[in-house]
Amino acid sequence: MKSIKRIALVLVLLWLAFAAGPAARPASAQSGESPEPVVHALMFWMDTCGHCHYVLESVLPPLQEQYGAQLDITLIEIASREDADRMLAVAAELGLPPGGVGVPFLVIGERYLIGSDQVEAELPGLIEAHLAAGGVELPSLPTLEGLVPAAEPAVLPPAPAPEATAAAPEAVVAAPEARAVDGAGVALVVLLAMILVLAAAAGGLWLARAGRIQSTPAARLWLAVPILSVLGLGVAAYLAYVETQAASAVCGPVGDCNAVQSSSYARVLGVPIGLIGVAGYVAILAVWAWARRSASALPVVLLVLMTGFGVAFSIYLTYLELFVIRAVCMWCVTSAVVMTLLLLVSVWLAVGAATQPRPRAAMAR
Repeated sequence: MKSIKRIALVLVLLWLAFAAGPAARPASAQSGESPEPVVHALMFWMDTCGHCHYVLESVLPPLQEQYGAQLDITLIEIASREDADRMLAVAAELGLPPGGVGVPFLVIGERYLIGSDQVEAELPGLIEAHLAAGGVELPSLPTLEGLVPAAEPAVLPPAPAPEATAAAPEAVVAAPEARAVDGAGVALVVLLAMILVLAAAAGGLWLARAGRIQSTPAARLWLAVPILSVLGLGVAAYLAYVETQAASAVCGPVGDCNAVQSSSYARVLGVPIGLIGVAGYVAILAVWAWARRSASALPVVLLVLMTGFGVAFSIYLTYLELFVIRAVCMWCVTSAVVMTLLLLVSVWLAVGAATQPRPRAAMAR
């Protein structure tokens, strides 16, 4: 009898456990579902950065649509020097030197992505890897504790409203910066000087053609062309490196080179301005070498046309820095000064070529 009672008791207990089981299990266990993993990331960006807008408008929206709530990207706009310093602090905590960071700067897990090319190429794979591993939080960095609450909570839409696009640059301009004011003063002086030199060059060539002025340039004046061209080539090569590698420029005590180099105006038809400058200075050196070996006035005329176009283009770029981008790049201003000096030398040589033939012996000295 005792064995029968024990069997009956066990059966009753099993029945009670089975009956109470569904109610006792958590809701997630009842439905067979588990919380979805979420990937958290953080991106610093600037309104004047064309690479940033490409990421915000072309790279992130499709990813956000694909992953939905499983992808949470916090955006922090760099609208002041304080914002830039905070980004540099985050970069330093991740082991990056100050000169090794640029925008867009995206932090995901323990990884960081710099530049639109790297974000576009590597972010999708990182999202998949972190989702497969159960998601990832933002890295526990001291600087992020004060940054994230003030950041934007969502990704910008693929097509920003006109009002938002028009109001955004004001946030960048509103940041008071003593360095930017000094840079604007220097750039304005250079801009006015370029306009005057371009006008004087055109007038000097016209007077030389009319026979009203004559010049006999010294042979050593020809050496100024390669010296200035190599100097300008070095500046242009550095700017090309900054623009193509999304690196942070060394600006010095005046101006804000990084704001200029990260703006949408740093490219013409998709080609970085620095690369255009490199090609221009190399072409000037090639024409100079041709002029040294030819008695024709044609290469000298080409030098004038090329340097004149270079000065006109520099006037346009300097105008953009002062009145559109509202930031000055001293590397760009230096290149503008070099190109202006090249124009003066070229015009002086052209006036001499127009008034008398250049002996080849003199050129060879």
